[in-house]
Amino acid sequence: MHIHILGICGTFMGGVALLARELGMTVSGSDANVYPPMSDQLEAAGIKLQEGYLAEHLDPAPDLVVMGNAMSRGNPAVEYVLNKGLPYVSGPQWLAEQVLKDKWVLAVSGTHGKTTTSSMLAWILHDAGMAPGFLIGGVPDNFGETARLGETPFFVIEADEYDTAFFDKRSKFVHYHPRTLVINNLEFDHADIFEDLAAIQKQFHHLIRTVPSEGLIITPSHVDAIDEVIRQGCWTPQQTIGLNEGQLRAENIAADGGKFDVVTGGKNVGQVNWALLGMHNVSNALAAVAAAHHVGVTIDQACQSLDKFEGIKRRLELRGEVNGVRVYDDFAHHPTAIETTLAGLRAKIGEQKLIAILEPRSNTMKMGVHQQTLADSLKAADQVILFEDAGLDWSLSEITEQLGGKARVESSIDAIVALATDDAQAGDNILVMSNGGFGGIHQKLLDALA
Repeated sequence: MHIHILGICGTFMGGVALLARELGMTVSGSDANVYPPMSDQLEAAGIKLQEGYLAEHLDPAPDLVVMGNAMSRGNPAVEYVLNKGLPYVSGPQWLAEQVLKDKWVLAVSGTHGKTTTSSMLAWILHDAGMAPGFLIGGVPDNFGETARLGETPFFVIEADEYDTAFFDKRSKFVHYHPRTLVINNLEFDHADIFEDLAAIQKQFHHLIRTVPSEGLIITPSHVDAIDEVIRQGCWTPQQTIGLNEGQLRAENIAADGGKFDVVTGGKNVGQVNWALLGMHNVSNALAAVAAAHHVGVTIDQACQSLDKFEGIKRRLELRGEVNGVRVYDDFAHHPTAIETTLAGLRAKIGEQKLIAILEPRSNTMKMGVHQQTLADSLKAADQVILFEDAGLDWSLSEITEQLGGKARVESSIDAIVALATDDAQAGDNILVMSNGGFGGIHQKLLDALA
């Protein structure tokens, strides 16, 4: 069977492509921009990639076209598919029908931490000898790939609330039918497709409706937005997690989150001593431990596995150190994620200088939805540099006013590099936050420091 994937270089659709290839299908695909790291993974798997969305990419016709959710009416390839009557399906529906239908699905959902938590969970199961399949929206360092079929019924998936396709406006995760469900947290995001928090909560309740009564739903303790969803109706047992609260809890937590005990029923049942930072990652770890325990991994074994967890690319990833100055890369693009990432790094580096560089690139950021909370999320940095490009619907000068003299706005990447590196000294830390490539700024910073 030959499938052609439109939007193949996104992390989700690229993962779909890798799974299809592993199933023995002939896979090709096109994208507006064919770029690493996904393009490297796909080409190594023998998948033909084509730049742009041209009708000729679909001639001769594949057996099936799989549509990424970035596709919209008016796209030349989409119009060709519709006009020629070619069979097509969304990525999540293809995944449900071809991969997940006979699996014990462990789904990780929430506004933040999905990639990290699902990577932790897949690693715990792998380390316990359970050979899981997975599809993750990032590249876990322990695996070096975003997706694999696995050798057992267990399949870990990052369950995104973003919409499925131009012809299916439900959240992706309603297609997955998990038996084990993690809801990490729940805040307003994706303002380009959701009117308000209630609209997102409605989709999460659709997800809860699909979890069997013999399954498990894992949630943080005392999160109002999640509790409101549960109160709409829940037919599945729940387990709560939390820092010093909940049924499964972290206690005796080190200031930087690098070490903590895992406690349940008043008993210390494991300890994590690892390389990751931040209270958000402690919470992510608890969710992964709870989900792994639901499928038979002991809590102590799960904790030992986390000691060997190496992290994920673009999640507080150290990109390099030059003359004692460290450059980090992080995917943070929501004020909560920005604040927790900065707090974790601050706890590690103490009083060392911390320069935060932010590209407000997500659709929600560009619309200005978070402008009231963005300044507060950046306060842990000693210096803040904000990148303002032409696509922003509001002025970042409001943020600089709130942060005072330690914040600057620049519209040139080269100017940002110069500003961050001209006076850099050994022991300084530069943290770049963006959900895009940011013009290769990380290497430019390292080159400038050299």
